[in-house]
Amino acid sequence: MEYEISHRTRYSYEHPVSTSYQLLHLTPRQFNKQRVVSTQLTVEPSPISLLQRIDYFGNTVTDLVIRDSHDVFAITSQARIDVRADEEILLDLSPPWEQVTEMVRLATKADAWDAGRFCYPSPQISLQQAREYAGPLLTSGKPFLRLAMELTESIYNEFDYRGGVTDAYTPVPDVLQARTGVCQDFAHVGIACLRAFGLPARYVSGYLLTQSANGQPRLTGADASHAWFSVWCPEFGWVDFDPTNNMRAQNEHITLGWGRDFSDVSPTRGFIHGGGKQTLEVAVDVLPV
Repeated sequence: MEYEISHRTRYSYEHPVSTSYQLLHLTPRQFNKQRVVSTQLTVEPSPISLLQRIDYFGNTVTDLVIRDSHDVFAITSQARIDVRADEEILLDLSPPWEQVTEMVRLATKADAWDAGRFCYPSPQISLQQAREYAGPLLTSGKPFLRLAMELTESIYNEFDYRGGVTDAYTPVPDVLQARTGVCQDFAHVGIACLRAFGLPARYVSGYLLTQSANGQPRLTGADASHAWFSVWCPEFGWVDFDPTNNMRAQNEHITLGWGRDFSDVSPTRGFIHGGGKQTLEVAVDVLPV
């Protein structure tokens, strides 16, 4: 399935900004389930320096510096992506979760060693209370991918999706206690629950194709960034689960990048000189070709 994606970000500042240093994760990732046909990044005002590099996790990162005085900073990322993630997986044919834990602990193979990097606490994922929440699901001998799906269903059923009650830095224990949040929070909870038992899980940032209500026109800019989690399982590789929508991530999910948690793949991050109070506007369009 091919998509055209437009992601527009606009910062408006109360006072002029003299210098801006920014790090962007806005270029979709290419891997075996996703082909990047084209990408384009437009920045206003024009930076004096714009460099692209690959980070530790293999994501494309754009570093830029703006030295012109400005009170508006705007980024437009456009891409055309071909997603081929739709595949049938028999969850109950995956190995028991205890076996996966042992494989990443011993890490005798390269893929298990790579997955082992995603078994520990990270800057935005604390394992406190996660073990208690997920414990009842981890019965002896349960297939690992079945466990991941049951955890996805549990978060979907027991947590309320509500914007404005959390932010990018809300700790996992707070989300577990409130049982409220957004896709980023639910991905963090799922990851924490698996890592608490030594299981490999990583954070995935991207987009989700949304459908307009019956008979209603599709609103420009009404889509949004999305997040879910991915688990590593022997013989199956990395398999994605979306607890916000109670589903395996498939052809409707477009991947920007992945890391330990949100902090590794934040769309924009940086610092400025000046500016004062700032206002952020984001508009995303995901259109099937």
